[in-house]
Amino acid sequence: MRDIHIVGGGLAGSEAAFQLAERGHMVVLHEMRPVRGTAAHKTDRLGELVCSNTFKSTETANAHGLLKAEMRALGSVVLWAADQARVPGGSALAVDRELFANALDARVREHPGISVVCEEVHELPEVGIVATGPLTSDLLAESIRTRLGVASLAFYDSIAPVVSYESLDHSLLFRASRWDKETMDGAAAEGGAYLNAAFDKEEYEAFIDALAAGDQFTAHEFDAVPYFEGCMPAEEMVKRGRETLRFGPMKPIGLRDPRTGRRPWAVLQLRQEDRAGRMWNLVGFQTRLRVGEQQRVFRMIPGLAEAEFLRYGSIHRNTYLNAPAALTPHLSLRDAPMTMFAGQLTGVEGYTESSATGLLAGINLSRMLHGDDPVVPPPTTMLGALYRYLREADPKHFQPMNANYGLVDELPNAPRDKMARKQAMADRALVEQAAWIESLALTGIQL
Repeated sequence: MRDIHIVGGGLAGSEAAFQLAERGHMVVLHEMRPVRGTAAHKTDRLGELVCSNTFKSTETANAHGLLKAEMRALGSVVLWAADQARVPGGSALAVDRELFANALDARVREHPGISVVCEEVHELPEVGIVATGPLTSDLLAESIRTRLGVASLAFYDSIAPVVSYESLDHSLLFRASRWDKETMDGAAAEGGAYLNAAFDKEEYEAFIDALAAGDQFTAHEFDAVPYFEGCMPAEEMVKRGRETLRFGPMKPIGLRDPRTGRRPWAVLQLRQEDRAGRMWNLVGFQTRLRVGEQQRVFRMIPGLAEAEFLRYGSIHRNTYLNAPAALTPHLSLRDAPMTMFAGQLTGVEGYTESSATGLLAGINLSRMLHGDDPVVPPPTTMLGALYRYLREADPKHFQPMNANYGLVDELPNAPRDKMARKQAMADRALVEQAAWIESLALTGIQL
């Protein structure tokens, strides 16, 4: 029996290794710590958490809670370890970080089918999974770039917020593309590819004041990002002068507000993020503002007073692949389906999301080694919806994504109440996931 090589002993790599070993495969898990450390990690434990001690909500009406429920049905060892180390956190799955890493590390290392090798890997495995995360070593990153092309690998996230379409006040927005260009399929007939929020001078000045005064996130040393012109935070642009945004991402040139017949003083554009048109990106507004500040400041934008944020803006160091441009639907090399990727390297954000991709990667590699096709859950599930995003997002504008209900197929005749609607979507997801598991005989591992 050939060995399977998993590169990276974080959440995704540990989950993938365990899933494969439980299915009878011999796994070599490569972790470069402690032979080579990182600027973020302090120990040599597998699955060390470096930024937060919470896996977020356990309630299925919350996107992260639904994703965890789906993972539990598939036998997630990461969630098993989280349960062993859980501390009071209300509805959130908060853990003692040290106890969590100890539990996961012991469960993986003690598995008879897993050998842990402490070394830095420089090349992609022929049969295996790469799950090296945002701090992928330079030598391995260079191998990935060589294999996939320079444009397929990014080293910094420069993320603008994404808001829910249904939460916007469309009476204060208008559809248009600058100079009637930049249209998408079908967009021209609807008036343009972008939603536009028009500011008068007074609204613009108030917005600039709020942006300049906003409380910013202070990065960890390992998370420091050199600001390039293409990823300059909006609040940093304001420091260059009050008119900088009006001559940059908020320029009104080429746009005319159909309600007034005039060009606005300034315009913030929103670009469609998904095919269904339920998620919209604030163009050019990557930011380091704290979450509460993003809500306060960006809800000053005309039409966004009640905006539901599906993803918050951020700028941080993060090695990740342009998944829709470079990978297959099950996140492998297109010319080598048994060389797979998992975790943040694939373009997902968050502990739970990373672990979930490792879980599915382990299941799929096992299936392929047994001669079966790889599978992805239905898009009515949170995991299936995440994979669909990684497959169908526009490669030209691809940015990492976290679990959120904007990704999931909408319900027919959905309840009007937002929380009731999400709970109904969660109930449907779990029923359809159970049917999917049964149809494929994907019995969850008993932990």
